[in-house]
Amino acid sequence: MSTASTALPVVVIGSGIAGLTTALALAPHHIVLVTKARLGEQTSSAWAQGGIAAAMGADDSVELHLNDTLAAGDGLVDEQAASFILSRAADAVSWLEAQGASFDRQADGTLSLGLEAAHCRRRIVHASGDASGASIVNALIRQVLQTPSITVLEGAEAERLLVTEGRVCGLSLNVAGSSRTVLSSAVVLATGGIGGLYEATTNPIGNFGQGIALAARAGAALADLEFVQFHPTALASPRTPLALISEAVRGEGAALLNERGERFMADVPGAELASRDVVARAISAEIGRGGRVFLDARSTLGHRFAKRFPSIAALCQEAGIDPARDAIPVRPAVHYHMGGVATDLAGRTSVGGLWAVGEVAATGLHGANRLASNSLLEATVMGLSAARDIASAFLPSPPAYLEAPEPRCGISPDAALRALTTRSLGVLRNEAGLTQAVNQFRPLALTHGSDAAIVALAIGAFALERRESRGAHARTDFPQSAKPPVRQRMTLSEIIERTRALENAPLARSA
Repeated sequence: MSTASTALPVVVIGSGIAGLTTALALAPHHIVLVTKARLGEQTSSAWAQGGIAAAMGADDSVELHLNDTLAAGDGLVDEQAASFILSRAADAVSWLEAQGASFDRQADGTLSLGLEAAHCRRRIVHASGDASGASIVNALIRQVLQTPSITVLEGAEAERLLVTEGRVCGLSLNVAGSSRTVLSSAVVLATGGIGGLYEATTNPIGNFGQGIALAARAGAALADLEFVQFHPTALASPRTPLALISEAVRGEGAALLNERGERFMADVPGAELASRDVVARAISAEIGRGGRVFLDARSTLGHRFAKRFPSIAALCQEAGIDPARDAIPVRPAVHYHMGGVATDLAGRTSVGGLWAVGEVAATGLHGANRLASNSLLEATVMGLSAARDIASAFLPSPPAYLEAPEPRCGISPDAALRALTTRSLGVLRNEAGLTQAVNQFRPLALTHGSDAAIVALAIGAFALERRESRGAHARTDFPQSAKPPVRQRMTLSEIIERTRALENAPLARSA
């Protein structure tokens, strides 16, 4: 297939805060913004209740924010990456305001700063109360629609990255059931997380790690995939996906109680505001013994709940719960993935022509456990950083020829895969369960070409290699943390090789 274009666009895949920021910051370069849903829909960014962590209070500093991030990350935070991102928080907030985002302020005009778990200061910048993500996303969308250099391609699903001579030069899309090839000078992955691999998640169920699969097939290095953060307090209801009860509710004094009315977190350091992995494991233990867990804000917020958390109050009302009168039933659910495509501080992956920003990327900021509200900060800072890098990079001319992309096959997870992922790659893990999962994911990934199975296989392989408990990765057979802490990094070919000995059936074909 020959080509003859000289001015190729930068393709950004994803319309959450990371993707929208990257696209806007690259203007006036020609951008094609690819989104499988309508612009800004089915993105975790728009569902974010908490806000942006930024050390902007009079009693706060970047150093204090860094200390909290290092503590939450349980020994695996890349301190250089964390310092880079956290020190740019004020600039990120200012940039978002310049794009039209309106952050909540006090009567004197200063930012209204909230408190969340494992933060030593009030430093969460909110927009529209507990609808921060939606408010910011909507502001960015308005800017995108007014930017002539950005072409929005809705209803388009990225299937494969096109690679020639070791460099990404475009991608294959499925648009309304038809294949379409788009050549590019650069591709930016901003595809979000992996919650759709699990039965219980607070993420859009269509997000199951597509960006990781795209990058893995292209040969990019992956990092930290074993670290899956379970939000401790999703609303326990039949809703799919589960509604999130922000930990800002606990920041306002709400207590966790079991069905006996016992405050089971009272003697744990940090209590209800301990790091998410600690709270999630404690709640899982209560549920595992056959109990139930409730978040009780009746005495601390009472009738003020609906004013302070209007979106959460509406979600509770939908489930027949009045937080002013009722304790809220909660359970852990997949909320955020600390791992992803390995990048540097310009968003560059190990494959030329490919950048990754937001939740799909692994910068090292989060380590083994993300500190609350650091994610929207990272999405904004790294979107801006990647845009600067791409704008200044040498982008080669299009290739003369391209190989035909692999055919689309079995991309999405089915109920059986979700059940296996939930059972084997959940809050608590062990070697037997991980081995069983890898043995079942492997043929689906290699023989059937399932993108979802590739991501699940990779998470399982990383989890098997980490023979310790650290942060969001808890092994019942290795309950202690090993020393020294080491980040893991593997390509898909290395994952396949390391899991080869675990495969029960003969390898059907190589990847």
